[in-house]
Amino acid sequence: MSLESINERGLVLLGCGKMGTAMLEGWLVNGVLPASVTILDPFPSDRLKALEADGLRVNVPLPASPAICILAVKPQMMGEALPQIAALGNSETVFLSIAAGTPIATFEEILGDKTPIIRAMPNTPAAVGRGITALIGNSLVDGNAMQMAEDLLRAVGQTVRLENENQMDAVTAVSGSGPAYVFHLIETLAAAGVAQGLPADLAMQLAKATVGGAGELAEKASEDPTQLRINVTSPGGTTAAALGVLMDEARGFPALLREAVAAAADRSRELRG
Repeated sequence: MSLESINERGLVLLGCGKMGTAMLEGWLVNGVLPASVTILDPFPSDRLKALEADGLRVNVPLPASPAICILAVKPQMMGEALPQIAALGNSETVFLSIAAGTPIATFEEILGDKTPIIRAMPNTPAAVGRGITALIGNSLVDGNAMQMAEDLLRAVGQTVRLENENQMDAVTAVSGSGPAYVFHLIETLAAAGVAQGLPADLAMQLAKATVGGAGELAEKASEDPTQLRINVTSPGGTTAAALGVLMDEARGFPALLREAVAAAADRSRELRG
């Protein structure tokens, strides 16, 4: 992590809800000094208040030229919150937004067209350090700035760089909204188990552990998911019977997920105008 620059010049975090707090905890573990972090949040949590004793700066004047300013407020609150940090625009301070659906051009209009701005899309597993975040910067973001942003976001999971900002709609549909699809899979898998005679609590425990374990195996195994599926599918067996339904091109996962992801991506495009 670009600790030297951050600890010397400071880091500003605008908004510190669940995602902001998860990132903050990761930064502190990785060596960011509490005294180098300035939090602007109208309702600081008890955790933030406790960290003030270690030097964390909460709702105090901004440093003159922080290395990075992270925008972590909800998109609908952005218009009200941005004026607090607008004076840092058109400078060497890098801005990193994790606000869903807000394009870089919107920030350039408010902060100035000489402002280095990075747009990022994390997802909710970041709360347990298992997120994945896609990033794209404007033309003023150099390699060092992008590396600093990636280092900070790796405190809550993996990062990937996009080739252009238009890809963010698809990212939103796949990884941004994707956890909800998986949560619904758990719900419906457990309900199907209940329909086959399992107690509800046992069915839910089996569904959670199965989805969580399969996801971790998919990430860590040397084989790709297609091969992993083949490995557990005996010809004529129980898994093959189920996959005959789920892999049906007309009514199974292929059609459903194409339609679902397309709907999410289309809605993302609508929301950004």
